[in-house]
Amino acid sequence: MIRIVPVSFRRIRTVVFLMAIVAALFSCTGRKKSDLQIFHYNEYTGIASLDPAFAKNQSTMWPAHQLFNTLVEIDDSLNIKPSLATRWDISEDKRIYTFHLRHDVFFHDDACFPEGKGRRLKASDVVFSLSRIIDPKTASPGAWIFNEKADSLQPFKALNDSTFQLTLQRPYQPMLGILSMQYCSVVAPEAVEMYRQNFRRHPVGSGPFKFVAWEEGQALIFSKHKNYFERDSMGNRLPYLDGIKISFKDSRATEFLLFRQGQLDFINELDPSFKDEVLTKKGTLRNIWKDKIELQTQPYLNIEYLGFLVDPSSDLVKNAPLRFKKVRQAINYGFDRRKMILYLRNSLGTPAESGFVPKGLPSFNDSIVQGYHYDIDKASQLLKEAGFPNGKGLQPIKLLTISIYADFGNFIAKQLEEIGIPVQVEVVQKSLLFEMTSGSKAAFFRGGWIADYPDAENYLSVFYSKNPAPPNYTRYANPEFDKVFEQAIRETNDSLRYALYRKADQIAIDDAPVVPLWYDKVIHLVQKNISGFPPNALNLLELRRTRIN
Repeated sequence: MIRIVPVSFRRIRTVVFLMAIVAALFSCTGRKKSDLQIFHYNEYTGIASLDPAFAKNQSTMWPAHQLFNTLVEIDDSLNIKPSLATRWDISEDKRIYTFHLRHDVFFHDDACFPEGKGRRLKASDVVFSLSRIIDPKTASPGAWIFNEKADSLQPFKALNDSTFQLTLQRPYQPMLGILSMQYCSVVAPEAVEMYRQNFRRHPVGSGPFKFVAWEEGQALIFSKHKNYFERDSMGNRLPYLDGIKISFKDSRATEFLLFRQGQLDFINELDPSFKDEVLTKKGTLRNIWKDKIELQTQPYLNIEYLGFLVDPSSDLVKNAPLRFKKVRQAINYGFDRRKMILYLRNSLGTPAESGFVPKGLPSFNDSIVQGYHYDIDKASQLLKEAGFPNGKGLQPIKLLTISIYADFGNFIAKQLEEIGIPVQVEVVQKSLLFEMTSGSKAAFFRGGWIADYPDAENYLSVFYSKNPAPPNYTRYANPEFDKVFEQAIRETNDSLRYALYRKADQIAIDDAPVVPLWYDKVIHLVQKNISGFPPNALNLLELRRTRIN
């Protein structure tokens, strides 16, 4: 028996709208003129999953931010602000957080719901989503965010449809920041149940955009969520855009060409092969580009660094010269960060001459946390004290990096060679480098750490001995550091907590398990007709108020 289901005119219009977007975007490789406002960008690294439980890097965080919402989010000034929650209460003992949810948030229309119509989001959906992160069956790389923080018996509870409660084992001041992470996005339980393993490519959330189609390796299409809850100051419903198209050209040169041709609305970062064509050494647009594109820069909560494996039980460390703190310190003093940033980054970035916590965070203070600067006399003296005068007796040290950072590795190696430290730069695939650093199989490696939330705890957790790799890729362990770090995350007074963060940062930097290179900047090249697209310190792709003029 054939069942005839009545379809409303509204649903017919929605289907026609989505078909128009798909037809316009998949029909040809070029960009078509259309009344629809479609924002185009390229993800050259590819996208592994649209499931926010796996939003572990920028390529997966960006689409998650379009498709889902979290209880709270970060504003342009790095403050916590409401999102799904209108407000929250914290108990006197700082262990119980009670969130009061909005009543006007609806999931995207999808076949997982009766008649395909998205229902209102409830507190039980938050319980489901956060419980799913820590469920071993999910195998989320974000499971660590609640480890030894959330209550072990009942961490998440729905008091009613609009009230969600989180219970901690002990006070943990950065918790609101953690809840802003894409891992903590609220998903539709019906969609997870219906699509199961395929939820990674058929996501259903409540965000400003909804999933339409994904041809892997070719394009990914999102359309406007017509029932999205946010409005602008004039009462207009967000977002302004009709949709988003993400392409997957794996060549940065091709990506840059498409941008020049107007096929992409912006590109993130600049490949070393064409940065000198676009930028002066002072980090400004060359004259030929000034009337064609916009350059956006912003302090970025990201640090680029080199890491040493310092686990004394590792065979890679036991007899290696890098086991000596003074050798690691000599490497830190032995090259010119300022010259490196000038010539290889066109001044886009700040030489990391303070601690591991980057510029841009409120606790950053380079007059208090003293790091390393270029001082070959100091480096030579440290080598001598370590038993390697002028580098005598040092075997070549292998530095593992990926191709886009090879120039930096070679620059550092050349300068270290002048003081007798032999470094061999070896370029490997990104996946192999991650495997080796996670498995403690790399003695000296290039790394980077992007903030998940704007608190120094996120960076200092890299050195906490109780953390695995990631985030503690160096396997650094210092009881003094751990004690100060634990004090800091319990401290509720911001000024006192920042002072403890700086103390912990200094302890780690003095031990030199890392070589800080530079504190980063967001770098966007944007087409002139794009507005409402400001950069932010987390480099999240923010498109709710973007327009194409």
